[in-house]
Parts: sequence; structure tokens; C-alpha cells
Amino acid sequence: MKVRRVVGLAVVGSVLTSVASGFLGARINTTKSIPIGLYWTANESVRPGSYVMFCPPQTEAFHLARTRRYVDFGSCPGNYGFIMKRVFAVGGDRVEFTAEGVTVNGREVPNSRPLLQDGEGQSLPKIRGTFVLAPADVLLMSGTSTTSFDARYFGLVKRIQIQSVIRPVFTW
Repeated sequence: MKVRRVVGLAVVGSVLTSVASGFLGARINTTKSIPIGLYWTANESVRPGSYVMFCPPQTEAFHLARTRRYVDFGSCPGNYGFIMKRVFAVGGDRVEFTAEGVTVNGREVPNSRPLLQDGEGQSLPKIRGTFVLAPADVLLMSGTSTTSFDARYFGLVKRIQIQSVIRPVFTW
């Protein structure tokens, strides 16, 4: 009986700690899109190099992503889960999407060559063209993962979709 009570208290304590940490700003990334680890929300301006957490817009590309389980269900509008990415371009930057990859102001974004198919052999959306970003636009990508579902497939995102800048606390 004593062991059962200790285990029960440990479980309840863990759940309460997790919930409290979330309310206080702790976020955990378990995907390859940005370094895996613990992040803290920060009251900072969005700028190139920032990591951000955003709610996906309700577009065809994100509907496809959720259907294929690239994106989880969650508390964002449309029942999408939050997504974490890195900001590579903001208003005024020139972004080019090609079959070879993505460039920002003429500089190649690492690991940005778009794949034709996902791991299940299903075709992926294609974004092509050159854009000068409006002040409300951002380019959100991985830069570290060749298989991340990022701007190569969903295009530009509006700043209003960004919920918070997140800062790494402990990553691996």
C-alpha cells in the first residue's frame, strides 16, 4: 500500500510540475526541426536566427501535413499543434525557392534542398519563385534537417502566427 501511494504521488507531482512549467514558459522540442531539448519562451523581437513557436495557418499545405502526421493535433486554431522552427528571413529580405534549395539575399539556407517525396513515397508540395518579404512575413525553416516539414513545402508565414520566441536552455 505504501509503494502504491508513493508511486501515485510521484505521478501526480510529475504531472503538476509539467503543467506548471508549461504555464511558466518551458517548452520541450522532440523533433529534428531545431535542436532537441528544453526551451524557454522569451519576450523578444522576432529576427533572423531566432527560434520560434508558431501556430500553423489553416492552409492546404498544413492540412496535408496534419493528415500525414507531420504536424500534431493541438490547441492552435484548426486543432493544429504548435510548431518550432528557426527564422531565416524577415520583412525586406529576398527569398528564392528553387529545386536546388532556398536562398535568402543570395545566401543558401543549409539543408534546404526540397525532397520530391516523404518517407512513405507520397509527393510533397512544391514552392517555387522569388519573393521580397513584406513586413508581416517570415521564412521559417529547420536549417539542420533535410526531412523537416518547413517553408520549402508551406511557403512564407505571417508574423501573427508566431506565439513566442523560444530560447534554448538545454539541447543535445
